[in-house]
Amino acid sequence: MTQIRQKDRDAIIQSLRAGVVPRAGQHLIQVGRTKEIETLIGDIDRIADGGSCFRLVIGEYGAGKTFFLNLIRSVAMEKKLVVTTADLNPDRRLHSSSGQARSLYAELMRNLSTRTRPDGNALGGIVEKFISTANAEATSSGQSTESVIRQKLDYLTELVNGYDFADVIAAYWRGFNEHNEQLKTDAIRWLRGEFSTKTDAKQALGVRSIVDDAAVYDQLKLMARFVRLAGYSGLLVNLDELVNLFKLSNLQARSSNYEQLLRMLNDTLQGASVGLGFVLGGTPEFLLDTRRGLYSYPALQSRLSQNTFAQGDLVDFSGPVIRLSSLTPEDFYVLLHKIRHVYANGDEAKYLLPEDGISSFMEHCSKRIGNTYFRTPRTTITAFVDLLAILEQNEGVEWQSLLGTIAVAPDTGGENDQKVDSDIDSEFATFKM
Repeated sequence: MTQIRQKDRDAIIQSLRAGVVPRAGQHLIQVGRTKEIETLIGDIDRIADGGSCFRLVIGEYGAGKTFFLNLIRSVAMEKKLVVTTADLNPDRRLHSSSGQARSLYAELMRNLSTRTRPDGNALGGIVEKFISTANAEATSSGQSTESVIRQKLDYLTELVNGYDFADVIAAYWRGFNEHNEQLKTDAIRWLRGEFSTKTDAKQALGVRSIVDDAAVYDQLKLMARFVRLAGYSGLLVNLDELVNLFKLSNLQARSSNYEQLLRMLNDTLQGASVGLGFVLGGTPEFLLDTRRGLYSYPALQSRLSQNTFAQGDLVDFSGPVIRLSSLTPEDFYVLLHKIRHVYANGDEAKYLLPEDGISSFMEHCSKRIGNTYFRTPRTTITAFVDLLAILEQNEGVEWQSLLGTIAVAPDTGGENDQKVDSDIDSEFATFKM
């Protein structure tokens, strides 16, 4: 088999031991979920072709939404999309009047990632790539670079804030050409939504608008078109923890956020967004609850309802909702094999545990905590990696002597502790991929 780079191996193993989802190398521990992945890859291709997509990834705590979103993120970057991610929380919403929506936008812009900048902060590189392209065209055509920039960005002026967006990019070019770092910094600040007042923006850049709470979605549509002009295939926005909208106690605030989701859904389904896709992670109660969930909003319920013919084992992935099932024992067995393989850097001769050892480990876990070990397997996976670490660092130790001492116990605690644990568990159950 192909050797695994030490860097990828360490990133995966360290993440698993810490109880978090790996940001790189997800394909090395992916099992199952072929149809779901193929569906999202089709969406990515549609975005690259100038279309749009809107997907709700719904699963219980333990179904693996976060891992699924991270995997799709990696695939999208390989297909030359710009990808950005953020988790919703009380300070980050889709709609607000007190800065929470602008805070979400600022987080999304900080997390902009490309294949060459997978860890975020790619906005400056995207702008400079666009300017370099415009500069090359200007040199070959005999025009000024700013004229070419204006011509290319004229495509954006039909959208909200399109004129000011073009002015900000032109200001960045002037800063780039004149070695004015302050002007470049101010332009990036505006693009990130970091100006809090129009007065400050006008003094710094000469524009009359800023990215405020009301303009977040419109700004994302602008950014999607801009990255295509810069040479990328489109923009994919991954938002996780949408259950925080369900938890909003204020009816008006909740309804306003659901209205924003409806607008995003309508635009993507009608083709009004160009090169823009949304993949959103949430729980079944967030979707199905008729009192506080998306189904409490009739217009969303009618658009998100499940195909009535999809009963039993029948599935339909053509709608906007993708439901993730829990991990199965068979999937978990394959997952442990893959973790063993990664731990050995892809070298079968370095396997620390034989086939019988994996079977015995699963039997041990089943006896200690029951079926929970494969449905919400965070602590089980951590224990498995710990077992491999002991075998690696203590030559001569027999795995049979260790299985009776591994403490694999279900998480306990109050409601808040269970919520934190289930959030992490949900990331691992995705290994049903």
